[in-house]
Amino acid sequence: MRSASILAACISTALVVSRAPVCAGKPIPPPPDGVVRVATYNVSMYRDRAGALLAEMCGGRSPQVRQIAEVLQRVRPDVVLLNEFDYDPTGPGGPGPPALVRAFRREYLEQPQRGLRPLRLQHAFYRPVNTGFDSGFDLDKDGAKGGPADAYGYGRYPGQYGMLLLSRFPIDADRSRTFQKLRWKDYPGARLPSVPETGKGYYSAAELDAFRLSSKSFWDVAVRSSTSGGDPRWLHMLCSHPTPPSFDGPEDRNGKRNYDEIGMVAAYLDSAAEHPRLFRDDTSGRPVTFDRAQPFVVLGDLNADPVDGGGTPGAIRQLLDHRLINGSVSPRSEGGVAASRDAVELNRAQRGDPAHDTADFGGDGYSNLRVDYALPSKQLRVIATGVFWPRPGEPGSEAVRATDHRLVWIDVKLPDAGAAWAP
Repeated sequence: MRSASILAACISTALVVSRAPVCAGKPIPPPPDGVVRVATYNVSMYRDRAGALLAEMCGGRSPQVRQIAEVLQRVRPDVVLLNEFDYDPTGPGGPGPPALVRAFRREYLEQPQRGLRPLRLQHAFYRPVNTGFDSGFDLDKDGAKGGPADAYGYGRYPGQYGMLLLSRFPIDADRSRTFQKLRWKDYPGARLPSVPETGKGYYSAAELDAFRLSSKSFWDVAVRSSTSGGDPRWLHMLCSHPTPPSFDGPEDRNGKRNYDEIGMVAAYLDSAAEHPRLFRDDTSGRPVTFDRAQPFVVLGDLNADPVDGGGTPGAIRQLLDHRLINGSVSPRSEGGVAASRDAVELNRAQRGDPAHDTADFGGDGYSNLRVDYALPSKQLRVIATGVFWPRPGEPGSEAVRATDHRLVWIDVKLPDAGAAWAP
């Protein structure tokens, strides 16, 4: 129960931590009544060893996590997916979410950052991921087993680079599904890598019998966003974080996997008609399909730009061109344009509009890209969108440096109850 003792220490210490408010600037206006603000944010809240993030967060003293909370308090989403939020299932010794989730909410989101109003997102969906989960095989072919690249998803320990969905609205766990265990070889038309020199499969038959398609996981989370006539109305959050299409060799194993991880979301949308037995819920093991009449938002750092970057061409178009998705929604910022100009050499070959970029990889020597997405289904009415990327000197411009990604948000309105909609 080490995490429980850490959490108790966090709460005790937090009582004496000073947070003097300063000029906060003007936050983004709240959405109108009946409109839901949905966001995705890669927060880079991972550490090199298990348990290190929770220890660092004690008493609200982590500068990086304070900046992440500041960004969230400025945007004030109703529902937000956090990518690269370590998965640590250890709890406080009683009912409630794990210690890491509690510490993040109590000591950061619910405390004023730079004079901003606290943000209460009291409902959470937090599940295991494949990162750091050892496969037992030498998947990267370096002659040794047990390394971070030999896990089902790259990671030094189980749960590194995990995911967390937070919501102001209730989450129905019984209606929600996870597909962490779907094998890559079972995916229709799987782009399994091969060795260019020989044409033989990069992975052995035994490895493919175990290899999972998701580098983290794929979730369908049912959020009760409103009630009409006493009946709940559901908004489904389709959450994932595909592997970057890089850090491999001529076999392009990560590029091919990224393409199929993105395609898995599209396949799930079409599952009722085309793949009725492909998706099995991790908990029950039973086949499930998606009701395409249900409104949804695709969320996540999908690691694929529509025109730039080194990914497999067409990867993200599997979603942008899907008949159920409003792929014309392309949030923008002025800060992305300014950042592109500041790193002109890195972005010289950029073809996409930098106003739509969501990640600043200049510190790592890569160009800026659009890789984070909040894509609504076509039956949702889009009211407003944005990438939270202030220009230098504007409120929040320092806080966004806490991670190399930027928060993407959309305001959507559900269709009227009983309204007919045909895909």
